[in-house]
Amino acid sequence: MKVLYAIQGTGNGHLSRARDVIPALQKQNIELDLLVSGTQADIPLPYPVKYQLGGWSFIFGKKGGVDMWRTYVRTNSHRLQKEIRTIPVQDYDLVINDFEPVSAWACKLKNKPCISLSHQAAVIAPNAPKPKKNDPLGKLILAKYAPTTKQYGFHFRKYDDQTYTPIIRQEIRNTTRTMGNHYTVYLPSYSDEKILHVLSNIKNTYWEVFSKHNDTKFFWKNMTISPINNEAFIKSMASSKGVLCGAGFETPAEALHMQKKLMVIPMKSQYEQQCNAAALKELGVPVIKSLKLKHLDKIRDWIDGEYKLDIHYPDITEQIINRVLQENYAGKTSQAI
Repeated sequence: MKVLYAIQGTGNGHLSRARDVIPALQKQNIELDLLVSGTQADIPLPYPVKYQLGGWSFIFGKKGGVDMWRTYVRTNSHRLQKEIRTIPVQDYDLVINDFEPVSAWACKLKNKPCISLSHQAAVIAPNAPKPKKNDPLGKLILAKYAPTTKQYGFHFRKYDDQTYTPIIRQEIRNTTRTMGNHYTVYLPSYSDEKILHVLSNIKNTYWEVFSKHNDTKFFWKNMTISPINNEAFIKSMASSKGVLCGAGFETPAEALHMQKKLMVIPMKSQYEQQCNAAALKELGVPVIKSLKLKHLDKIRDWIDGEYKLDIHYPDITEQIINRVLQENYAGKTSQAI
């Protein structure tokens, strides 16, 4: 059995999850190839990648959202179309897709089943929490960015039979947790200057900020700014009082699993993060709309309050992989979304 596992490379969450999915796939009696597309990840994948593609990446901005202009400029439609045409998805018995557009569209054009194993599959499921504000364009992007024929999803809770709780990588599970004197910050859609400007106003609190916009570590007032480093980030989270981050999926899930106090700031005009924020709010996680001085009191209340949740996510990665392979090797899938 020959399997292609295609992974989205925008952001770090997909690759973080892949670091546990790949070993589970390798335990099966299959021939596995990896495809990664996108240009915004900071976490290395310690496995050989057969197809490393440009794909279609959304570029993080510095004002709390996606930089649409830089996203447009960097999107090479001719290259993207060529990648879609030339990826030999027809050579594989099974294509497993983590919100990766090139292989998904290649499968769609060649009428080949494509199996979604992603957080996005759970986000758009009918029973998953949604924000109060309707976003037809955001829904359309989630559904059509990487079209698939059958979906298995991950979310903060199990909302239906096709949804599983998060895959928590072994690096997190095996890390010793302590209670230090700092808070870990990961807000990639905000500039370092914005983070410094706001958080420096909260006295007697120390922040360890991990930056997507700086490759040199420096100290300033009550915080450190460090470039993204997987090991350093895990160490910081594991020894923190709490985590302040965007409303992505993997970092909040890891913080919850570590029993760390969590506050999230969803990216502006990013429907997936707005959905995540709605789900986290249901769990009791504080959510603020933006990183602005007017929200300082809410951040202070979070620091002073007891917001830690008693959540533990079981290790079910191999169970999920077994189900995906058993149910889809025959190629019987539902209609494309």
